[in-house]
Amino acid sequence: MNQSLLRLSQIAQKESRIIIGLMSGTSLDGLDVALCRFTGYGTATQAHVERFSSIPYEAAFRERVKAIFSKRQVDLEQVCLMNAFIGSYHAELINACLADWGVKAEEVDVIASHGQTIYHAPASLHGISGMPNATLQIGDGDHIAVKTGIITLSDFRQKHVAAGGEGAPLAVYGDYLLFSEKGKNRILLNIGGISNFTFLPGDLDTSRIFSTDLGPGNTLMDAYVQAHFPGQTYDADAAIATRGRYSAPLVEELLNHPFFGHSIPKTTGPELFNLAYLEQAQRKSDTTGLSPEDVMASLNRFTAEGIAKAVKDAGVEHDAEIFLSGGGMHNPLLLENLRDLLTAVPLRDTQALGILPDAKEAVLFATLANECLAAERIDFGSARIPSIRMGKISLPD
Repeated sequence: MNQSLLRLSQIAQKESRIIIGLMSGTSLDGLDVALCRFTGYGTATQAHVERFSSIPYEAAFRERVKAIFSKRQVDLEQVCLMNAFIGSYHAELINACLADWGVKAEEVDVIASHGQTIYHAPASLHGISGMPNATLQIGDGDHIAVKTGIITLSDFRQKHVAAGGEGAPLAVYGDYLLFSEKGKNRILLNIGGISNFTFLPGDLDTSRIFSTDLGPGNTLMDAYVQAHFPGQTYDADAAIATRGRYSAPLVEELLNHPFFGHSIPKTTGPELFNLAYLEQAQRKSDTTGLSPEDVMASLNRFTAEGIAKAVKDAGVEHDAEIFLSGGGMHNPLLLENLRDLLTAVPLRDTQALGILPDAKEAVLFATLANECLAAERIDFGSARIPSIRMGKISLPD
């Protein structure tokens, strides 16, 4: 029998598994690497983060990705090359983390790699008759497996699309397994490039659980900073936005898009919410003369209002707590705006639930790998959430 397949079978039967979760989001800020120990599976899952590193991407790497990111027309050769390049690069970063942590590759059971999204095309966004939902993440899992010597699970989003979903958000699966608690209504809010949340009802009725994108998280703010403030990649500590004042007409126009009226669950990406979207909103609202600081303050408020509107529209803010994760939780003005708009909902972060908020997304993909290997399908009792196992398996030899 193939020894890697035999090892895979043995891993699936272990009482606990060591899984490295990887996350590289649409913000393109870096690779999150979480070394996790999992005990059990399904609703008995217990996850402990033993090591965590967030490795910033170099500017040259970000520019290579941005050349093929979220664009309808790109150089196909570059897409092909970057699929292999990113897989190999992520493998190098994993090997560096293992060396830094003093952990041997043979001590790790599997790697769970999200890959790098370069285009997200739900039918609600592309609008092309007869064509399905689609999404594309690159950074080939075989390159990771071969260069680390560790079995790798990757490309999780494709199964979600194949089963009738939109490919995002996938957080609902891990959020349900790790953070549900009887008697506690919880909103797990992640503010990455795109913001999303999962609602977990305290009665544990799986048919009431849902996860949805909300609109921009950091993506528009980051893109504006990179375009107007050379040498900066994001608005650290909201230093730029706090020097400005938000424009109510601009924020109103930014919110004037059918996406914000669509029923949940829904998904979106930088394919819609980009600098062209901002420029159009400024023209329509006659705010092209705003200072860069005022634009940043407006984008910050827009992000907060998009999040708050979704929470209120979903009718889940009462008797619930919000637990934050993602880079946006470090933006003090964004948190101030959220508290101003969601006065009835306490805001905490996932550290209160035992998971470092910066590591949460990487942990969630490690959870998906754990489920793929060891668990039966979870029946959510809802067509909104396909009951599936996700992840393609790459063997190191």
